[in-house]
Amino acid sequence: MDNLLVIGIILVMMIVLLLAGLYIHSVLLASGIIGLILLEGFGILPGLLGNEPFNRVASYTLTTIPLFVLMAQFILQSGLVQDIFYMVHKVSKGKNSLLGVLTLIIGGLLGAVSGSGTATSASLGQVAIPELRKHGYSAPLAGAVAASGGSLSGIIPPSIILILYGVATETPVGSLFVGAFIPGILTMLVFIAVMLVYFQMGKKKQQGAQEEIIEDSAAEEKVPALRLIVASAIAVAIVFIIFGGIYSGVFTPTEAGAVGAFVGLIAAFLLGKVNFAFFKVSLIETVKLTGMVMIIMIGAQIFGRFVSLSLLPRRLIELIEPIMDTPVLVLIVISIVLFIMFMFIEGAAVILMSIPVVLPIIQELQVDVLWFGVFVSVICTIGLITPPVGLSVYAVAGVSGINSGAIFRLTTVFALVAMVVVTGLMIAFPGLATWLPNSM
Repeated sequence: MDNLLVIGIILVMMIVLLLAGLYIHSVLLASGIIGLILLEGFGILPGLLGNEPFNRVASYTLTTIPLFVLMAQFILQSGLVQDIFYMVHKVSKGKNSLLGVLTLIIGGLLGAVSGSGTATSASLGQVAIPELRKHGYSAPLAGAVAASGGSLSGIIPPSIILILYGVATETPVGSLFVGAFIPGILTMLVFIAVMLVYFQMGKKKQQGAQEEIIEDSAAEEKVPALRLIVASAIAVAIVFIIFGGIYSGVFTPTEAGAVGAFVGLIAAFLLGKVNFAFFKVSLIETVKLTGMVMIIMIGAQIFGRFVSLSLLPRRLIELIEPIMDTPVLVLIVISIVLFIMFMFIEGAAVILMSIPVVLPIIQELQVDVLWFGVFVSVICTIGLITPPVGLSVYAVAGVSGINSGAIFRLTTVFALVAMVVVTGLMIAFPGLATWLPNSM
């Protein structure tokens, strides 16, 4: 069967399956297998479905994922998030705009120690939103601040997106982590700027209006000074271990994940949270998330084989050949396509299904593969807060009761501004992502 016809059939099938609500790993697996049968016949299946799926996920580099997820669970179950936000609340007392700024900064720091956007957003939604509401933030803006802060884990290391990109492209994960530091800070600053604009606009509307009374949150409870000192020291230690250890070469990313998980366990022990339920929840969540990523990787590997045999990358290069002499224009087109994909599909799946198609184009343009990985992770971060599949927004809406549509109306603006500013600066100044890795 003609390759173009097969590509068209598979593309339509993927859209139909996604609209039908199937899980992305099932869509990738079915599309890949059917596409390969149409191209090569049934004879290709025994070799494809034999040892290859196991070999794909039996990678030493991928051990980074369960270790960082376990670290995230230990930290979240220890109550460290609530303790840190309690300090933020005390520092910002009487300075309402500062509370939102510090909430976004804490979201970035929690992303650095958890790697889970959904978990961080949910935690901020529980702890931060009541305080933000008391200090003059509308419900949608409070939800947008929590969701945007949580989404920063998509770019600020240890990001699972960066790990998957590193595995898929054979790019050193440690270098990706270090390279994402400056763009991650830039994304956070853009979110802060947009939040301040919305807050000032909201203040004018709320003048003279009676704010709804919000029940006291856990952040209002008295927290012993010793506990706050321990929580602060642990948070700083974990960030130092991940960034300092990898940057200095003391740890590999996998070793940093293991040490981080150990420090997270010590943190929970010192904060008095270690019990049977603590281990049960932490281990179950780690297995669930790691299993999900591995299944997606198997489906994406088979789909990637179909993409290669269909010669889709070569046909795309031929299609965009008129603009190949202008790499900036090609990157803008790619970023728009990825942005749309991240709006509809979970981040890890987009990385694994798009890299076989996009990477040959990037290599043809002679674009730094490490820079492109950081570039993609920025777009993924933005995708966590855009409709219709903004996981961070749904996490916040679920724990706070705020309408997700109202939050999306604001986070979409956060996303569009970050898309233009951060990706634009990265295209104009590639050193934002490559300078630190080159200095390692």
